[in-house]
Amino acid sequence: MVLDEAGDGDPTAAGRRLEALAGLPVLRVSPKATGLAKDLVRKGLLPEKAVIDALHLAMGVVHEVDVLLTWNCRHLANATRLGEIGRFVRSIGYEMPIVCTPEELMGEVGYENED
Repeated sequence: MVLDEAGDGDPTAAGRRLEALAGLPVLRVSPKATGLAKDLVRKGLLPEKAVIDALHLAMGVVHEVDVLLTWNCRHLANATRLGEIGRFVRSIGYEMPIVCTPEELMGEVGYENED
């Protein structure tokens, strides 16, 4: 799933993305993850058109990853959505990973009023 998406688009950029992912473990899509993804959509926490995004998040939750990196700021790296999603995830006994963009993780987000 992630590898398919990383391989899409501009061949040069896709090659760099796939190279960056090489050697990382590939997580198995489990019934728990698919169930959680369906719940996220069914409860309106993510829209139906974002079912793949829901599955990405559910995979991170179920496999207990610490950080889920994404460039998807509409559905995933979105503070407005994440608060409500996090409350739901915790209410069913899971921990919520940190969800952020690679730039945020690396501290490369520019702020105008930095000292």
